[in-house]
Amino acid sequence: MLAPSLAKFGPLGVKEFELFDLPYIFPAKDVLYRVTEGPVGQSLFKRLEPKGIVGLAYWDNGFKVMSSNKPMHMPADFKGMKMRIQSSKVLDAQMRALGANPQVMAFSEVYQALQTGVVDGTENPPSNLYTQKMHEVQKHVTLSDHGYLGYAVIVNKKFWDNLPPDVRGQLSNAMKDATKYANAIAQQENDRALEAVRKSGKTTIYSLTPAEKTAWRRALVPVQKEMEGRIGRDIIQAVNKEAQALGHQ
Repeated sequence: MLAPSLAKFGPLGVKEFELFDLPYIFPAKDVLYRVTEGPVGQSLFKRLEPKGIVGLAYWDNGFKVMSSNKPMHMPADFKGMKMRIQSSKVLDAQMRALGANPQVMAFSEVYQALQTGVVDGTENPPSNLYTQKMHEVQKHVTLSDHGYLGYAVIVNKKFWDNLPPDVRGQLSNAMKDATKYANAIAQQENDRALEAVRKSGKTTIYSLTPAEKTAWRRALVPVQKEMEGRIGRDIIQAVNKEAQALGHQ
């Protein structure tokens, strides 16, 4: 069993998973859970089966913030900045939409790259930012909540199918309990991490004003349209419909 980040499935050949990288596709957690726990999430897992993989659960790591050594209040502030991303065509398009230069880099290399100025900034949930000590080499954090980072708990299909049915049933129930717990502590860890970053005094934490958030959304939401050919128009529209059904525009 593994729990890779959702961005890993695009390079595996299941591009529909890049849905999770789209900026502002999930306006709030209630929309996210409607997707991961509903038909959209299950249909994505079905696409893994031909690869010999069974998807068991989606685990949260939360919404992402932007960090850099200069304030980032408006999209224009990103012009020419070198921003680290995970390997994802969607995240590449997202940074380009802001006028930044995306740099794909392994997670383990990011701290040193920020420290030495190889890259100017990056995006992460607060817990990743804090545990990797990135706040020590980044002067500014903007609470943009522009993107989502999550994991899929997966298992080898042959192994799973060969388990005795009662064992498989027990494991499925245990996974449901573990998922509830994992998602609850993800939020707690992000809240605590943000507080710890604030207390460190090394990083200024900035909350976007409604007008600034609107400007970010205007700059980034077109990436959804741009990626329809890659991810699938139907699946993007299905998520937007869930958001509208829950009262988000």
